[in-house]
Amino acid sequence: MAAPVILWLRRDLRLADQPALLAAMAAGPVIPVYVLDDETPRHRAMGGASRWWLHHSLAALAGDLAARGSRLILRRGPAAEVLARLAAEIGAGEVHALHHYEPWWLNAERALAKQLRLVLHHGNYLVPPGSVVSQAGEPYRIFTPFWRAAQQQLPPPPPRPAPASIPAPGHWPASDALGSWGLLPVAPDWAGGMRVEWTPGEGGAMARLAQFIPRARAYAERRNLPGVEATSRLSPHLAFGEISPATIWHAMGDSAPEGVQVFLSEIGWREYGQNIITQFPDYGARPYKPEFAHFPWREGPEAEADLRAWQQGRTGYPIVDAGMRQLWASGWMHNRVRMLVASLLTKHLLIDWRRGEEWFWDTLVDADYGQNVMNWQWNAGAGADANQFARIMAPLSQSARFSAAGYIRQWVPELAHLSDDEIHDPALPVRGYPRPIVGHAEGRARALAAYAMIRKG
Repeated sequence: MAAPVILWLRRDLRLADQPALLAAMAAGPVIPVYVLDDETPRHRAMGGASRWWLHHSLAALAGDLAARGSRLILRRGPAAEVLARLAAEIGAGEVHALHHYEPWWLNAERALAKQLRLVLHHGNYLVPPGSVVSQAGEPYRIFTPFWRAAQQQLPPPPPRPAPASIPAPGHWPASDALGSWGLLPVAPDWAGGMRVEWTPGEGGAMARLAQFIPRARAYAERRNLPGVEATSRLSPHLAFGEISPATIWHAMGDSAPEGVQVFLSEIGWREYGQNIITQFPDYGARPYKPEFAHFPWREGPEAEADLRAWQQGRTGYPIVDAGMRQLWASGWMHNRVRMLVASLLTKHLLIDWRRGEEWFWDTLVDADYGQNVMNWQWNAGAGADANQFARIMAPLSQSARFSAAGYIRQWVPELAHLSDDEIHDPALPVRGYPRPIVGHAEGRARALAAYAMIRKG
């Protein structure tokens, strides 16, 4: 029998349209391995919501592998070291994996490649990050020209189905028990809303896609309405690689109408985020625009109290509080509302965008480094292709404009008795609900004054 081959799984927890799996199968008996790495220096450990998702996604993947005569091996520790030790233990000289572009995974790939033959495959993105360049050979920093150029390489190849069986080794190495990793919250168990909302795993991803396809045509006109079920909710499945973007692309059909094209361009933003972090690996720590390195973000006890109020959905801005409570309960937030809560934090409250990015990283089930840091820098006006800082969203008028009354009633029950006209901006105090943490006009003026300071240099 040929020597076993390691299939190194990370954020690609699927069997369909999985090039690394198919290549490993062609090379010998396959040992699928997931390594939980919380120890490598500069490795960004998953947040709490992502760890909840990971537990259930790995359980689903283990079942899918077992149905094909295979197993999922779980190990914990520095990824490169763990894989090298496992290879020596089982006599494997080759590892297959999909490319990952987060800086910590690039570091792990380089370290592992010094010890074993590491074969990397493309498959988590429509086009390989870094491959879309201008005529001068430079990578794009602005979304519109990037996406225009990326579409010249599309459509992607049709997705390949999951194999019916996977060749197994004669002897399986030991595996950690998934429950021993402590990924699930216990005291307290805050994941009840997530259990109701989500079904992690490849099967859950395909079910979400099937539910969305009939709604896709109306996506363009309905996607900004937080109280309407118009978005795909595929983002956490994409973040964990439970479905490939190529599978989604081809499910939309060859002649996609305008609404579907708008949806596909949102997948383009995911591609763009990876394009940015391949150019600027520290994008999560440093603003792209150098003047924002000196921005006068608020600090101290009052700012910390405001941050806690924002995290808890107690800002006095109903649509913002609805979004923050939806995030805590379900691990997800509507995209339009994400923009409003980020704008309020960075502009009305003048709190560093990195504090918001950290909170989203911990609480989002779809937390993705490229997406998360790109979106926060965009909202703060600090990014490569960013919203102008002086463009300060008005959450009260946006709430009415996008018909958020029902959404607010769902997540802010203290206001449920108010009429559609009143609920966006209650004129009178409501028992149990705070007044606005800062007035819109006051917050806007303070933000513009702070911005003027860095423009003067």
